[in-house]
Amino acid sequence: MTLANQLTLLRIALIPLFVLVFFLPFNGAHFISALIFSAAAITDWADGYVARKYNQSTKLGAFLDPVADKLMVVIALVLLVTLHPEAWFAVCALVIVGREIVISALREWMAELGQRASVAVSYIGKIKTTLQMVALIVLLADFNWLNWAGYIALVAAAALTLWSMVLYLKAAAPFLMADMGAEPSQAPEQAQAPDDSDSPQ
Repeated sequence: MTLANQLTLLRIALIPLFVLVFFLPFNGAHFISALIFSAAAITDWADGYVARKYNQSTKLGAFLDPVADKLMVVIALVLLVTLHPEAWFAVCALVIVGREIVISALREWMAELGQRASVAVSYIGKIKTTLQMVALIVLLADFNWLNWAGYIALVAAAALTLWSMVLYLKAAAPFLMADMGAEPSQAPEQAQAPDDSDSPQ
């Protein structure tokens, strides 16, 4: 197994650990949980870097990397909703999780059409992912004096999440229209839509 894939598996293994620590009954448990989550987030960058630098891209890695990312984000949001049971927080979490479900299904459908490569990388997904990770780390740490920064980052990430979903759907629209029997206005060779990960495993 390649080093890149090992790093991805390590990220998956860290998920139950930061969940367990989060619920431990001692002062500082949330902060340590945030540190573990941060370490997992670093492996997300590291596995992509290793895969590119040492040509370790594999089909297994291409499958595991987005799965690991989505598990991290969704599980962290579930934990945070227990800490912040306000309606607006739940809406932000639902937007982020809902978008992941929609886009995952859309990517799979585009792949079946042989058109997944038609969706090009955009910077919006990178910004969204960065804000999302910053928000999750800050809010998991649960420092009252710093939570405001996490709230701002989370709201911004949710807004970019909606924007990126619109761009994905716009990129896929010609193929969706064609599948419904309508005449697509134009099927560009490469439509711009955000990409959430730069890990070509």
